[in-house]
Amino acid sequence: MNFPIFKTKIKGKDEKFNLADPQERKKYFEVKAGPEIEKLKKYLGNNTFIAYLLGKKNSGKGTYSKLFMEIFGQEKVVHISIGDVVRKVDKDFSVPAKKKELLDFLEKNYRGYIPLDKVIESLLKRDTRSLLPTEFILALFKREIDNMEKKSLFIDGFPRDLDQISYSLFFRDLVDYRQDADIFVLIDVSEAVIDERIKYRRVCPVCGTPRNLKLYPTEKIGYDKNTKEFYLICDNFTCQGKEIKMVSKEGDELGIEPIRDRLTLDGKLIEQAFSLHGIPKVFLRNSIPVAVADEYVDNYELTPEYSYQWDSKEEKVKIFEKPWTIADDKGIDSYSLMAAPVVVSMIKQLVKKLVK
Repeated sequence: MNFPIFKTKIKGKDEKFNLADPQERKKYFEVKAGPEIEKLKKYLGNNTFIAYLLGKKNSGKGTYSKLFMEIFGQEKVVHISIGDVVRKVDKDFSVPAKKKELLDFLEKNYRGYIPLDKVIESLLKRDTRSLLPTEFILALFKREIDNMEKKSLFIDGFPRDLDQISYSLFFRDLVDYRQDADIFVLIDVSEAVIDERIKYRRVCPVCGTPRNLKLYPTEKIGYDKNTKEFYLICDNFTCQGKEIKMVSKEGDELGIEPIRDRLTLDGKLIEQAFSLHGIPKVFLRNSIPVAVADEYVDNYELTPEYSYQWDSKEEKVKIFEKPWTIADDKGIDSYSLMAAPVVVSMIKQLVKKLVK
């Protein structure tokens, strides 16, 4: 598969934006995709769409959806993750009133080869590797959608297996979104990017806020003189002033190895969706070859890589920043892109697919 390179650099525009700041991001999107945003806002005033996010695990599906929602409003667009839906249903079974409502809904809407009681038993005893029957997943999606006002949907986690691709072609009919445009959003992220996102991931043990030591640090960096290791200090508002050291999750040091089978399956899903006819496709590329980056993007759109040095004289950590360079899956030296320019390319492609 050859994912196209999309250009966000505008000739004669030299503004620089801090893409970590919401107000700066708003200005950035207006400069980079103002006309397209207005067209989509007008479209969303009277129409909705269903977009299936297909990308490898940790490819940024939730991040891109949330930035899109930041621009167009949560009253117009919603991100639905199959994982979140299943976890929500799991909790509902522990609340008697919600359990009764859920069972009544499933008895009316679930149709499948496996008896409902067996499916529910599988749900309550499942592990992260187990896949619930597709027919049951569709019923859960329908319940989730029925409980919200009609909005455009970013579907994350469906299809998750090869046999679910065909179901997705009829998903809008199955959940009563009969007139919606439906689109596959295919995301290309190299395994090198996913590997480092996992290996350097850090989480606050108190509030659960995630960050990345190499790619998304907190404002304050700590240094352990005994182990000679640098660490992040949580700066979430609930933990400020407490000097809480962020930690890695068990197994993160292994990177992608524990999920390699899942990544392989995700890659096959993208390939199968890529080959389908009759459904529009949007292509999102997370990286850009170093050789052409200057022609296509601005420097501040590149993901920065952070490194640290302990200054023993001043007793403080010095922070260094440079563009993060990785080898993509074809071995080409590339820069990883920040989420915002990827979303710009998504907006421009959606306008072409949706707005007649």
